[in-house]
Amino acid sequence: MWDKKRKFALLRQVKGMKIGNIEFKKCPLFLAPMEDVTDPSFRLMCKRFGADMVYTEFVSSDALIRNVGKTVQKLQVSEDERPVAIQIYGRETDAMVEAAKICEEASPDIIDINFGCPVKKVAGKGAGAGMLRNIPQMLTITKAVVNAVKLPVTVKTRLGWDNDSKVIVSLAEQLQDCGIAALSIHGRTRSQMYTGEADWTLIGEVKNNPRMVIPIIGNGDVTTAAGCKKMFDLYGVDAVMVGRGAIGCPWVFEEMRYYLDNGVELERHPFNWYMDILKQQVLQSVERLDERRGILHIRRHIAASPLFKGIPDFKSMRVAMLRAENVKDLFDLFDCVPRQFGLN
Repeated sequence: MWDKKRKFALLRQVKGMKIGNIEFKKCPLFLAPMEDVTDPSFRLMCKRFGADMVYTEFVSSDALIRNVGKTVQKLQVSEDERPVAIQIYGRETDAMVEAAKICEEASPDIIDINFGCPVKKVAGKGAGAGMLRNIPQMLTITKAVVNAVKLPVTVKTRLGWDNDSKVIVSLAEQLQDCGIAALSIHGRTRSQMYTGEADWTLIGEVKNNPRMVIPIIGNGDVTTAAGCKKMFDLYGVDAVMVGRGAIGCPWVFEEMRYYLDNGVELERHPFNWYMDILKQQVLQSVERLDERRGILHIRRHIAASPLFKGIPDFKSMRVAMLRAENVKDLFDLFDCVPRQFGLN
């Protein structure tokens, strides 16, 4: 098994990978689609730090075909973020086909189908990961969307619905037969949601299946540069997708790329360098929305940022940051951190 994994890893490192006609460098890094996270400014920020491909927030097919304003806005992509994928979800074939055609008019590079979202309001209604309980319908939708558009169509899904139905190895072949150009796999079941550890062994089994010829993208718990390289080396995946590990930490792509290319950790920047990146995120969020909504939107990045983890007695400062209601108060707190806690 190790020899086979090593063979795939070496081939990938020499040839890189392609999705449709889109060529990627060796060991590409993708930013996962995340609702209320992968807005245009965050996607551009992650591209700046080395993400090789980015995805929009997921788009409801039902809302899109009804021309709901907030949903239509999610289709806006810029030249600077290419290659970029628009991700759609839904449970009805006709709606998904129509939504895919609308997305194609927005000129992304790829259309991705979400069969992996585990949240109740999506999966509980039979869409997203809910499709893992209705494989025939999943395949019908996939084939119909592939046939309806000229762009490459990819799929993102999970190992299965629960621990007793981890169907991904056989499902991957079925999805490939539908004509998809690549498959992203999150190493959890729907029942796990985001708890426990992601299991990459079945992702590796899919990749090492000799009948699989499309690129396989691994996703789940990749938060460090060393961890990223480990997933490439152990499981032979064609690309690694980073999700929650990028929230509040867009520079993680720079760290991962450096480690992949050089085999050593990137030297850390001064603390204020990271604080300046968070400030830029705040300002971009405020510019895109307004001060009140922009501050609310960026709080999840501040709360999740690893920049503040491990700082002794930081709880009260974190609470104050998350309660700040305007840019001035928030930036005053940001500026206090290195002085108050002696960080350089």
